[in-house]
Amino acid sequence: MYENRSKPLLSRGKFYHRLARSAGLGTSVVVVALLIGMVGYHAFEHMGWVDSFANASMILSGMGPLGELKTTGGKIFAGCYALFSGVAFLTSVGLVFAPIFHRFLHKFHVETAKDEKGG
Repeated sequence: MYENRSKPLLSRGKFYHRLARSAGLGTSVVVVALLIGMVGYHAFEHMGWVDSFANASMILSGMGPLGELKTTGGKIFAGCYALFSGVAFLTSVGLVFAPIFHRFLHKFHVETAKDEKGG
C-alpha cells in the first residue's frame, strides 16, 4: 500500500484518494479545534454561540480575539487556546501537504536511481 523506492509511484487515482483522506483529516483537526474554542468561550466568557464561534475562529486563524475578555478564566483560556491553535493549524497543514511532499520525494528519489543505473 505504501510507496517505497523499489515500487512504482501510486496511480493518480490512488494518490488523489490519499490526498483527499489527508485533507479530510486536516479539516477534522480544524473543526475539533474550533469546537474546543467555541465551548471554552461559551463557558468561560459566557458568550453566545455565535460570538464564541467568531472569537474561536479568529484565534484559530491567527487574527486575534474580537472583543475584550472580561473574566480571568476567559483570559487564561484564550491564552492557552491561542497556543493550542498554533499547533492545531500547523498539524492540519502538515496533514494536507504530507502526501504531496511524500510523492515529490519519492519521485525525486526514483529519478535519481534511474540516472545512476542508466548513466
